[in-house]
This record gives sequence, C-alpha cells and structure tokens, in this order.
Amino acid sequence: MDRFKIYAKNDIDPLIIRRDGEVKLGERVSLCPGSESGSLSQALESLALSPAKFVLLGIPEDIGVRANGGIAGASSAWKTSLTAFLNIQSNRFLTGTNLLVLGHFEISEPQADDLNALRNKVAQIDALVYPVIQKIIATGKIPIIIGGGHNNAYPIIKGTSVALKKAIDVLNVDAHADLRDQEGRHSGNGFSYALADGYLGHYFMYGLHQSYNNESILSRIERDERLHAAFFEDILAGMENENFWAAWKDRTTIGLEIDLDSIQNVLSSAETPSGFTSNDVRKLILTTENKFAYLHISEGATRMLDGRVSRLTSKLIAYLISDFVKNQSVNYNL
Repeated sequence: MDRFKIYAKNDIDPLIIRRDGEVKLGERVSLCPGSESGSLSQALESLALSPAKFVLLGIPEDIGVRANGGIAGASSAWKTSLTAFLNIQSNRFLTGTNLLVLGHFEISEPQADDLNALRNKVAQIDALVYPVIQKIIATGKIPIIIGGGHNNAYPIIKGTSVALKKAIDVLNVDAHADLRDQEGRHSGNGFSYALADGYLGHYFMYGLHQSYNNESILSRIERDERLHAAFFEDILAGMENENFWAAWKDRTTIGLEIDLDSIQNVLSSAETPSGFTSNDVRKLILTTENKFAYLHISEGATRMLDGRVSRLTSKLIAYLISDFVKNQSVNYNL
C-alpha cells in the first residue's frame, strides 16, 4: 500500500557517521513532533509546533520516468542524498537547527509495466503527494523535495497552489520544458497539467536545450504569454534573453525546480555531456534574491537500471540543499 513513512530518531541515527570533535547536521536537524504516533495526519498537524522553517522529504520513485519512455534509476537518489546531507558539518555557516527531516513516500509498483498502467500509477502518486505538500505549505514551512521523476512537479505545484489559494509561478532549471501533451501523466508533462488545471501561473524555463524540445513545444512557448524560456545555447553565446529576467523579477510566489539532467555529467535517464556545471547551478541558488515557496530536485540517480552508477549525485544534491537553506534563510531574515 502506498503511504508516507514518517521518520523517527532510529531512522536517521544509523545514517550519521560520528567523529570526535565534530558535529554533523544529522545531529542537529529535528524530526516531526508527532512522529512517535506513526499517524501522518497527526504528524502533519504537529508540524506547526516545530520552529524549523525547512522540511526535507523524499519521493523515491521512477515510475513517472518510465511512463515517459525513460530509463529507471531516479528512485535511487533519496536515501543516498539524505545520508550525504546528514553528514555535512554543522558549523557557523549551517547548523541544521532550522531543518526538519519529515520522511519519504513509499510507493508500490503497478501490477503491469505497460504505458497505460504506469501513467495511471503516476496519477495515483499525484493524489498521494499533493495533500502532504499542501499541509507543509499551510503551516508556513518551505518543503525541500528530493525525487524521483519530474512528474512530481505537478502535485508539488498543486499542493502549493491549493494551500496558498492562488496559482503560483515556477522557475525550472531544465534542459527540457516538460510541456508534452496531456496524454496520461508522466515525467514529461507535469507543467502541462499544472497550467491546464490553473495551479501554475507563469512558467520560467531556464537552460532549455534547443535540440531536445520538439517544435510543437517551441511553438507553444512562443505563443503563450505565461511561458518564458531562456535557451542554453543563447546563454553559452552570451545572448541571454533580458526579457526573461525582466518578467521574472516581479514574481513573488514562486517554486524552484532543479532537474539534474540540466547539469553536465550528472547521472540521470537523460544524462548530458553538455549543460550547466554544478557550480553554475550552485551560484544561481546562492545569489538569488527571490524567496521561494519550495525546492524540488528531480531526475538524479546514483544507480541506473542499465548499470550506470555514480557516487557523486548524492553529494551534489547535498550541496544544493545546503545552498538553498543558506540563501533562503538570509532572504527570509531567519
């Protein structure tokens, strides 16, 4: 049965590598005040009692990627990334006391492996995820979600929008627009559904690759005033679209999406040799003056079904989480 597993102390303690004279983030982060009950509803109700501003949770699945014809592997990122993050040093730059580790979704495989079954399962995942995000946002917290496929952008946007009672804007750092047709849910059309259902207001796509977005999507971006794109090739050539940032600067209720297949040589179903460097994305997170409603890191993997492995993906995700918490703590004057 699909469910959300709430973490207690014995879930994270085994992940922490302790050393004399050092304190790790895992020794300073908090857990949900209601975790002892094991009840999701009670735990979410008790979130408001926690002084932590940031709530970390995982969606370890790759059903949405497979439903889009991709290679399985995105389910592998959560546990290893959490371990890497919990073993960062707690120090003057980031103590960890402002962060709560909530838990992760446990999602069963569909009985069949055909596209229809996979896409129906993604719709079930949507229904499972969005109420949890809605509740976190409603308590005034900022969720940090580690995927998982980019299909989860839809329930995250929906949950945020429902909690705030308005459409939200999103900045997506991605090689792909994920604006494919509404042909059944998968990792390539989360933003299409969010736009159609009124949860997504303006959609900013940063770093799209010209050769990996079809003509239909390019035409849609051109004619829809809610859609704003900055192409990676233009950024490389020093011709970044000033209108993109001009339209962006006045946005106030926004989500931040980081698709790791936009970063070169990061293990994912759509791994690329050409893209942003890790430091490019870190700089974007560290220097932005925007306040974000959430952070969603998707599509990364430490082990792919085709045999590819990488130990670096989890450490990169740990860097991105810590950068986000540092920057947003300043922006929110925490």
